[in-house]
Amino acid sequence: MPSVQIPMPETTPKQAIVLLAHGSRDPRWAEPFQRVLAGIELAAPKLSAQLAFLEFMAPDLSASIRSLVDAGATQIRIVPLFFGQGGHLRTDVPAMVRDIAASLPGVDLELVRAAGDDEGVVEALVRFCLAEARKA
Repeated sequence: MPSVQIPMPETTPKQAIVLLAHGSRDPRWAEPFQRVLAGIELAAPKLSAQLAFLEFMAPDLSASIRSLVDAGATQIRIVPLFFGQGGHLRTDVPAMVRDIAASLPGVDLELVRAAGDDEGVVEALVRFCLAEARKA
């Protein structure tokens, strides 16, 4: 008897990340963040990733998340590209994430730690600073 293949619905969540930066009135300020995004896209081409900004620049967090959801993402991690846990990351951003999550049932949003809380990032900054000091 020949076997019949029945297509099964995909049950694996489609993962994505949003790189969240503060924003600036100067568009050149975003260039390092665009390089980080490009590096992620090169290293993990199947992972959907977008930039988002808190102030002055577009897209904002809500627009980036909605764009990823429209493209099929169901599990989104928000990665703050901040060095410290100031008022934005302690208060503003968690409230924004809660509000966005409430409007997107079935989508798992997770705000992860700030880049500056990672020892590898701190070590990279130490190496950079020491290398610059040695140039003098």
